[in-house]
Amino acid sequence: MSHPIMFEDDNPHLAEVRRLCLALPQAVEKISHGRPAFFTRKMFAVFGGSVKGDHSSDRYADSLLFVPEPEERPALEQDSRFFLPAYLGAWGWLGLDFRDSEVDWQEVAELVESSFRQTAPRELVAELDAQLGG
Repeated sequence: MSHPIMFEDDNPHLAEVRRLCLALPQAVEKISHGRPAFFTRKMFAVFGGSVKGDHSSDRYADSLLFVPEPEERPALEQDSRFFLPAYLGAWGWLGLDFRDSEVDWQEVAELVESSFRQTAPRELVAELDAQLGG
């Protein structure tokens, strides 16, 4: 049984997340559990989520799920914009809620890139570094 689609394709936040994610080497978008998810060999970002015990709510439908850098995680957890997403939270992921404040797209780009670097194969990270001139 497939999951129902849980996003609006014309969402402007999704458009920007999609642009940031798909600019990374060999990144692809797939629908996973009804939401846009971004992969290389592993998933590195998801648009939209929920929290444990509140799966039917759309409260976090307009958010980014990502893998934070371990040393940055404590600071992110203190920021009210971030939340522990259902399912992926147990694997170290966090969510950034877009609905309650102005989105800082530079911050989102940094979170997406960091998540990519932690999940992508070394050769794709090297390709990204080469693109960035590093």
